[in-house]
Amino acid sequence: MLQRTRVVVVTAALLLSAAVVADEPALMQAQKRTPDVVYVGTPYDVVSKMLKLAGVKKQNAVYDLGCGDGRMIVLAAQKYGCRGTGYDIDPERIAAALANVKRNRVAHLLKIAQRDIFGVDFSDADVLLLYLHSDLYQKLLPQFEKLKPGSRLVSHDFAVPGIEADAVIRAISNEDNVRHTIFMYTTPLRPASNGRSED
Repeated sequence: MLQRTRVVVVTAALLLSAAVVADEPALMQAQKRTPDVVYVGTPYDVVSKMLKLAGVKKQNAVYDLGCGDGRMIVLAAQKYGCRGTGYDIDPERIAAALANVKRNRVAHLLKIAQRDIFGVDFSDADVLLLYLHSDLYQKLLPQFEKLKPGSRLVSHDFAVPGIEADAVIRAISNEDNVRHTIFMYTTPLRPASNGRSED
């Protein structure tokens, strides 16, 4: 059992070494924090609907904040040929994302980095793919406000508090037979007319 654990740790370390990390202080800061949420992967058919709703194009820069195993940006790169960056604070998720990128042969399009998303500059994003809690979106609002006009934020199951969604769609996934909600926002973000976001 101990030997198997060592193999897993070494493999994760080797995969992590291939991640594109902007600077060492940022990596050190990320390593000090624990994840804010437990990772649950978005069903692939829901991811497809998110990408379609966002109108992803080949020329778009797509970011996934809390990328987990990288499935969202991997599918975006596969379907649309766009470039993307995935950030996660959990080294196990980073290793899984890097393996997913390699397995699907999209490493020339994607970057994966272990970073604290609250310290990341994603102001050049055309599309943000999100599956985080609404309270985390509240903390990310100052970063969202730096996005250029016309950027799209697409969130799985959680609304951005106090912000008017441009579109809300609900669909039952064929993978888990559960109803999922997708919220889409376009920058500049508009305050909700009633002061609350739809949930």
